[in-house]
Amino acid sequence: MSDLAERCDMAAMQEHETVLLHPAVDALVTDCAGFYVDGTFGRGGHSRLILEQLDENGRLLAIDKDPGAIKIGQELSASDARFCIRHGAFSDADQWVAPGQAAGILLDLGVSSPQLDEAQRGFSFTHDGPLDMRMNPEAGESAAQWLGSASEKEIADVIFQYGEERFSRRIAKAIVMQREDQPITRTLQLAEIVKQANPAWEKHKHPATRAFQAIRIHINQELLSLQELLSKSLQLLKPGGRLVVISFHSLEDRMVKQFIQKQSRGDEFPRDLPVPESALNPRLKKIGKAVKPDAQEIARNPRARSAVMRVAERMA
Repeated sequence: MSDLAERCDMAAMQEHETVLLHPAVDALVTDCAGFYVDGTFGRGGHSRLILEQLDENGRLLAIDKDPGAIKIGQELSASDARFCIRHGAFSDADQWVAPGQAAGILLDLGVSSPQLDEAQRGFSFTHDGPLDMRMNPEAGESAAQWLGSASEKEIADVIFQYGEERFSRRIAKAIVMQREDQPITRTLQLAEIVKQANPAWEKHKHPATRAFQAIRIHINQELLSLQELLSKSLQLLKPGGRLVVISFHSLEDRMVKQFIQKQSRGDEFPRDLPVPESALNPRLKKIGKAVKPDAQEIARNPRARSAVMRVAERMA
């Protein structure tokens, strides 16, 4: 990495503000000697505060797809023997965590500020860069590659399902028409196509917001990864262990909410079958209500405004 790139990376670390930092760590850490998992290390905000709460016997495993995050995590690991980081998806946490080992699992979903602000990553519709959008740019298909080969229907479905964009068909049609003349390889190129195809702009929101979000979610299989981790969390958490999830998208939050509700009810039986509550076998207990950033945090960090945190505890 060049000196300029290193300075840019350090600047991004300083500018990035971790959302719901203290509420998340306060909800997560119930045993200062426990083993914890930060499934989305990012730039390490949550991890550093977790380590402050742990004693010399506590341990923290962090996971991230982003090579930039891994580099920062390795530096932290070199200075704190209680911490280690793994390069991969949090949905694969069972590769590094034994059943019943985790005292807590934390997920801070979505894309981080450094990823958004670094044009070369291809997440931003306001900074021109290669149309990539991969959390791990070393693996998988980029957004440009996918948009170059996907059918119009597939593109429309992704933008509608993951972006909840009501003009998804118009946008998909415009993308396919444009790629027949010229490959779509730049972020601002795609943003302009979406902008021109969107007939009704939402106030205070860029017209490409929903489409970019949807394509990013699809490229990184974010909802599938979340679904897999939620299911695995039941085996990885020890009794009393906490699951803490911060989401920024209504589909993610709905998935987390419904999972906690279902596991709090326990096994499903026919409605007319008389089953005592003791036989329902609930696996999770909801802890408190959904938490959102307060006005002061949103004023400091406008990107926090859509964050929702939910907490559940593994039952015996």
